[in-house]
Amino acid sequence: MKRFFKPIEKEGSAKKPSLSSDCASTAKTEADDGVALSDNENENENENEKEKEKKDPHPLKFLTWNANSLLLRIKNDWSHFSSFVQTLDPDVICIQEVRIPAAGAKGAPKNPGELKDDTSASREEKQIVMRALSTVPFKEYRVWWSLSNSKYGGTAMFVKKHLQPKKVSFCLDRTGSKHEQDGRVIIAEFESYLVMNTYAPNNGWKEEENSFPRRRKWDKRILEFVQCIDKPLIWCGDLNVSHEDIDVSHPDFFSSAKLNGYVPPNKEDCGQPGFTLAERRRFENILTQGKLIDAYRFLHKEKDMDSGFSWSGHPIGKYRGKRMRIDYFIVSEKLKERIIACEIHGHGIEREGFYGSDHCPVSLKLSQEA
Repeated sequence: MKRFFKPIEKEGSAKKPSLSSDCASTAKTEADDGVALSDNENENENENEKEKEKKDPHPLKFLTWNANSLLLRIKNDWSHFSSFVQTLDPDVICIQEVRIPAAGAKGAPKNPGELKDDTSASREEKQIVMRALSTVPFKEYRVWWSLSNSKYGGTAMFVKKHLQPKKVSFCLDRTGSKHEQDGRVIIAEFESYLVMNTYAPNNGWKEEENSFPRRRKWDKRILEFVQCIDKPLIWCGDLNVSHEDIDVSHPDFFSSAKLNGYVPPNKEDCGQPGFTLAERRRFENILTQGKLIDAYRFLHKEKDMDSGFSWSGHPIGKYRGKRMRIDYFIVSEKLKERIIACEIHGHGIEREGFYGSDHCPVSLKLSQEA
């Protein structure tokens, strides 16, 4: 989510981790299949997978995180995030703002489901990513990508290999192989429910810059989606909206925020993107019409000034200490009695537990179906 604070460093500015000489030829294989195993080890692994399938027919533990550039996180904070994931052991991991371009040469059609690798720089970046994803704990997952044409937006979904979905789609109409613009959606269909990962467009500050209409159209399409699905929904990601006053650290600050003194003609569009009355009312309507509940707020009724927000402004500048809860797990009412936990894993204005991003991870745990 874009705010006024120090821009993130460019991908090329961080020190790249060293790679072995045979990494280029093995990175993709390891990412797809894990490290090479003997026949006996393969048999044992297959037996273990079958046993897991019997015990855990559906994913029950979920994690969402806006990484604000996955490549930068891999270069700078990956060991800490890896340890966190290994401890939490989620069945599904949803990432937003991957910021890795889709495959395809300049001027040629793009493949949003694959990482760009047609230049020496992009091949090196892909190699770094695949190498990171071939290590514990990420080699236990299969990953799906939905990427933008540039280093902007993009989403990824990691699913434990023994819990594979029946179908994965990349647009709200769930048809064919089409991807949403900027790679904003991944939907995995399991036997009992849908899991949807989204990176919602920022509302922006000005009507004439087309950001307001873009966000209105997005919200309208989300509303139509939640009204027509035929299975319970687990919807997560950076939804770029703070529903109520309790979901921001300083409601008055965010309500009166302006860009260079500009005031939108419609009062409902005034204020910080993500906290305007128009966005919040549309979000409320989506929850109501879709029979959905906010899993975190279902369990946590009171405002938590230390760890109740998933986005935090830069520690230096006017947004220091200004925080918002814009990353969610939204679930169908049919699932609410199965919610065991929904936690925000970062805290404090110094962004502890954010792993280098301006967002921190949020997790959800469900009980087994009765």
